[in-house]
Amino acid sequence: MPNEPSFDINAANKYFSANCFNNTWGYIDKKDRTAEDNEQMIQLAQASLWHWSQREDKTDRNMSIGYWLAARVYALVDESNNARKYGLLCLEYSKNDEPFYLGFAYEALARAEMTAGDKTKMNQYLQEARNLAESVTNDEEKKMLTDDLESIK
Repeated sequence: MPNEPSFDINAANKYFSANCFNNTWGYIDKKDRTAEDNEQMIQLAQASLWHWSQREDKTDRNMSIGYWLAARVYALVDESNNARKYGLLCLEYSKNDEPFYLGFAYEALARAEMTAGDKTKMNQYLQEARNLAESVTNDEEKKMLTDDLESIK
């Protein structure tokens, strides 16, 4: 059995879950990403998700958001099977959550199907997400969700 590290593991997981999540967005927003950028984006999203899974204070919502980020990243790099896989995991973890989070699970699945070229499934998931968006009471959250849904064609 290896020796215990000399640092606080939970503090490290807390730091890296948030830091990797935030750094993933730099790549998501970057125009003209290179293949190396795409790989860094994937690794950051996965690292964030793993560190969240190790945190003592993790919740289903945290995991839902982490799976959503992974789904979004895989859709951006045209890996529809991985986008779908993580979208389904997002849905699983958000099924009992508020309409905002559940709506984003369906957004992730719609985006995965858009990437896969399955317009029928994409439209079904989009409709589910739009229906949920109508139930979101926070105006800022509602706009965030509906703006993301509008980017799916």
